[in-house]
Amino acid sequence: MADEVILLDFWPSPFGMRVRIALAEKGIKYEYREEDLRNKSPLLLQMNPIHKRIPVLVHNGKPICESLIQVQYIDEVWKDKASLLPSDPYARAQARFWADYVDKKIYDLENKIWASKGEEQEAGKKKFIECLKVLEAELGDKHYFGGSNLGYVDVVFVPFYSWFYAYEQCGNFSIEAECPKIIAWAKRCMQKESVSKSLPDHEKVYGFVLELKKRFGIE
Repeated sequence: MADEVILLDFWPSPFGMRVRIALAEKGIKYEYREEDLRNKSPLLLQMNPIHKRIPVLVHNGKPICESLIQVQYIDEVWKDKASLLPSDPYARAQARFWADYVDKKIYDLENKIWASKGEEQEAGKKKFIECLKVLEAELGDKHYFGGSNLGYVDVVFVPFYSWFYAYEQCGNFSIEAECPKIIAWAKRCMQKESVSKSLPDHEKVYGFVLELKKRFGIE
């Protein structure tokens, strides 16, 4: 019997993009269901009753929640395609460390760039660039964080690239001027169909951010 795979998602979510990339890398066919986060579907509430948020990966009727866990699950279940996580335990632990770093740092800081102004925004921009420079140092001269192939950390981090333009417009700064290696890496990732077809257009994301700013009264 063929696997039934459903992804409950919301198009601008970088967390959902991670799962889309991982499924594309593995060549897994799935049903994409767009969620209205202001009117969540009964299926979303049923499948993720604890957090009640996207993305939710539903595999043969069983839900898997939280994007880092979902990407690891995809890698473990569909082993016949190239692995996202390295086989060596230490290298795997390091990949998980950097994915956790991205998860804990980038999202909170990018919110401070588009959702604040004045000194708070400037402080957010400074810390955001500092974090990118830490990631730039970890990338070094490698093609990808995973080495010569797209790996777990790349899948976890690259979705935020679709939001970079919005950060720059809202914060009036250039990420490429500060962190050229990160932008070069992101553009390499975008050459892969699994990434380019999973990430929305940056202008569309910026339009979404402008809607959010208007809704929350941030001018």
